[in-house]
Amino acid sequence: MRHAMLGLLLFAGASAQAASFYIDPIAGSDVTGDGSAANPWRSLAHVFDAGLIQTRNWPSYPYTPGMTPVTINPGAPVRAGDTIWLRNGFHGDLSIQHAYNTAPVTIAAQPGHAPQVRTLLVRSAQHWIIRDLTISPSFGGNNEQTTIVEALNHNWFGPTWDVELANLDIHSIADASAWGPAQWVDLASSGVEIGGDRVSLTDSRIRNVRFGIAVTGRHAVVRRNLIDGFSADGIRGIGDHGLYEYNRVQNNLIDDDFDDNHDDGFQSWSIGPGGPGHGEVVGVVLRGNVFINATNPANPLRSAMQGIGCFDGFFTDWIVENNIVVTDHWHGISFYGMRNSRVINNTVIDLAGGTPGPPWILVRAHKDGRPSENVVVRNNLAADIDTTGINLVVDHNLEFSNAAAHFVAPPFDLHLRAGSSAIDSGSATLAPPYDVDGVPRPQGAGFDLGAHEYRPDRIFMHGFETP
Repeated sequence: MRHAMLGLLLFAGASAQAASFYIDPIAGSDVTGDGSAANPWRSLAHVFDAGLIQTRNWPSYPYTPGMTPVTINPGAPVRAGDTIWLRNGFHGDLSIQHAYNTAPVTIAAQPGHAPQVRTLLVRSAQHWIIRDLTISPSFGGNNEQTTIVEALNHNWFGPTWDVELANLDIHSIADASAWGPAQWVDLASSGVEIGGDRVSLTDSRIRNVRFGIAVTGRHAVVRRNLIDGFSADGIRGIGDHGLYEYNRVQNNLIDDDFDDNHDDGFQSWSIGPGGPGHGEVVGVVLRGNVFINATNPANPLRSAMQGIGCFDGFFTDWIVENNIVVTDHWHGISFYGMRNSRVINNTVIDLAGGTPGPPWILVRAHKDGRPSENVVVRNNLAADIDTTGINLVVDHNLEFSNAAAHFVAPPFDLHLRAGSSAIDSGSATLAPPYDVDGVPRPQGAGFDLGAHEYRPDRIFMHGFETP
């Protein structure tokens, strides 16, 4: 039975009616429920296990490229384009497998409800949207270490494509203030792993985790997420053609004395036939991200986080622009083996002074000695800018030692101060048309240096623009 109409979904030139279904773990029934608003099902597991979704899967296993999917569960009530609304309560582990839709099926919190999910797995699947959920292994009374959200391929059952993850609250536990170093290593789950292609993660909050976001899939979009409290790497971007923009990664906890991971706000490396450093990572965009080692420099658990650390190239056709790095380490933005790329209008600043640090912008040869080549380093603000290679263009950068001369309230409010020599002294060539706040460039006689364009007609409070 098809239920309440949401509207018209256009797919492949034809219109299809989208329907809504409801899951209520408190008042619903898997025996007598029909998924309507008045008579909801009780569990998502029942919807999948009972074949209540008309979808597609491969005709046989193992999956081989070129296979054509076939319809499964024909005539089932839930179909491509529909939405499954989740109501208040605990929904257990959400597992979506062997389900390739012709158009997205959405699983979301019903407006006004706050459903809880323990983990989310999307594997061997296509065209799914999951949004507005709170996901934590602490729900259900068994806080075991895991990866909380996964969108993965499977060698036997097939790949994953076209998944949207949005407005998720992902955490190991809600409050980790009592954790010491051992808990941050042994109890913190990792946030999100993306192995499928064309997977997006947007507008989500990831906190109190081991690793924040790890991406090996191609064409990932990671946008406007907050990673707050992590004990390993904030973001790992290994897949080609990934877009990472306007994310905020902050509060890296525990240092190398407690584990063997060298923590980074963002890290990438290539993988080839000879292992790490024997391949390329191609076409990545790092734009408008903010990486902050510690919002409270006095936190006794804070680490000395590397900012953007890319040590085992080659990194080819990258755009690194409008990023802010605040860290207590030498590696602010570092690339060892970079080709045909640009590093433009970034701001890198020391968190607390002393050693390690201050952080630099660095473009060096690959660790095996092959030079970086065809790289533009322009319009950046940092304590030190160090580049070597073939056909490197390094211009319109400013190395500063007195942060107070350039920024409103360093190290956290890095909007430019009136009178800074960074104002109007940049190059327009290849410069991003907007700054990290979305302010159009230029605002004055010329482009400014760093991630922020100076706006004399705006008031900036604690790093946020106020009209």
